[in-house]
Amino acid sequence: MLRHILSASLFFASFIAPAVAGFGVTESGNSFVVDTDGGLVFTVNKQNGDITSMIFNGIQAQDQSKRSHISSGLGTAPCSWTKIGNYIKITCTTSTLTQYYVAQYKNPAIHMATYITAEPSIGELRFIARLNANSIPNGYAASKIAGSSSTVEGSDVFVVNGQTRSKFYSSRRFIDDQVHGATGPGIGAYMIIPGTGYESASGGPFFRDINNQNGGQQEVYYYMNSGHTQTEAYRMGLHGPYLLQFTTGSVPSADINLAFWDGLGIKGYVPRSGRGFVKGKASGVPSNYAGSVVVGWSNSAAQYWTRAEASGNYYSPAMKPGTYTMTMYKGELAVTTSSVTISAGQTGTANIQSAEANPAVIWQIGDFDGTPRGFLNAESHDRDRAPVGQTVCIACDFVRAFWTDTITSMHEWLRTYTVGQQDIGYFPMAIFKAIGPATVRWSLNSSQTGARTLEIGVTLAFAGGRPQVTINGWTGPAPPAPNQPSSRGVTRGKCTWRGNNTLYTVKIPAGVLKSNEVNVMTISALSGSSGDTYLSPNIVIDAVRLY
Repeated sequence: MLRHILSASLFFASFIAPAVAGFGVTESGNSFVVDTDGGLVFTVNKQNGDITSMIFNGIQAQDQSKRSHISSGLGTAPCSWTKIGNYIKITCTTSTLTQYYVAQYKNPAIHMATYITAEPSIGELRFIARLNANSIPNGYAASKIAGSSSTVEGSDVFVVNGQTRSKFYSSRRFIDDQVHGATGPGIGAYMIIPGTGYESASGGPFFRDINNQNGGQQEVYYYMNSGHTQTEAYRMGLHGPYLLQFTTGSVPSADINLAFWDGLGIKGYVPRSGRGFVKGKASGVPSNYAGSVVVGWSNSAAQYWTRAEASGNYYSPAMKPGTYTMTMYKGELAVTTSSVTISAGQTGTANIQSAEANPAVIWQIGDFDGTPRGFLNAESHDRDRAPVGQTVCIACDFVRAFWTDTITSMHEWLRTYTVGQQDIGYFPMAIFKAIGPATVRWSLNSSQTGARTLEIGVTLAFAGGRPQVTINGWTGPAPPAPNQPSSRGVTRGKCTWRGNNTLYTVKIPAGVLKSNEVNVMTISALSGSSGDTYLSPNIVIDAVRLY
């Protein structure tokens, strides 16, 4: 009891501490100049909320031709400030958005949170730190578009020295992306999304979005939502907290004590004491996926996720009260859902078991895990497992390859895959309507013929693409148009295969499959739309199986 009283006393003391010399705000014209007394002095335009200067240890980090701000700038957003002990809070408001900047004594960081009641007019919610590329030159190399000689793919992918570059190449799955940034001599600027900072973002644990671009300014982003292969509705309310942390170059930890936010009077903020938890066991996946199970929760107001232990045991983050859809993922593939209710101050228990069918197959190409990993032109590297700042990504390498002749790592898309004779790396990760179908050949014995079932998993589709098969001259039914994001995916360099995972089932009637000859199947991208080559309707393959 005494320990709790002392802890509470120390916590509240941090807000009633006496003024600290050097730490404070100076008003100068239209600006608030904030000195953290920790090596960072930053300036906020008090009429619109733009950050106009960030000086860390004498180095000007802010690009002076542009500004750092939420969305593309708020236009008119009157700002005010208040000092609460060891914290300075700046509040900038519009009719639908409130942006908070918080300075913490002796910490060279700008803590932030964004409260919205409507989506910004630009159609995406993001904070952009536009940094001085001369002082901070080292971002994601594949996202450095400065000096480009030409543009491809909707002005989102650029050619620099014979290689394609794109801001989309910097993306990383939310579940893996709590820290990203850029560096220079004696300085590092890192966006940190700690704890449950993604709770009001959209897209789930495997969604990814832009982190960095250098087109003359070194831009470091936190994307809360966008139309970039968006799979669910945007969430309103408080986004964050998040922060721009300055270091002398080292990568900071995302393990940050956020308790100080409790006393700052932030709209929509729910302290840990007002949250609840759920724990349990996730089971039913094959043993080789024991370390690749994710449990997620979502409703219209919030989203959360956690990785299950190899044993299947999981423990949720601190969640806002409410009823959630609870989803179990094997890799990135949802294998079951249930409902769970979270109550403030309580820890509930909810076990969850995979409902995925595991039929005895005649053959299978790939793994049903919600990704095209292992397939042709998806073999280079996996961005999701790369260290902060590296620029490798399966889909990124794939995009660079088909847009640029000088890239030699891409292989010819049109392939005939023979079951049992080739590795899955010979089977294409994507099928494009204008490029042509994928062909599969296999042999059967007499006991394997008759009426059979073919299943094709698709992770993402563009322009209404869906798979249609022809087997030994028999054409399977045309599936209906899919429920998929309307935006481009892999071709833009989104570094994603993530859309709405869809399993297509084809019932093959008796008499189609042969035991006395090689069976030949083509899988085409069916769509009523059209397009040139890689901009034509397409599908990204998860796996294919016959049983």
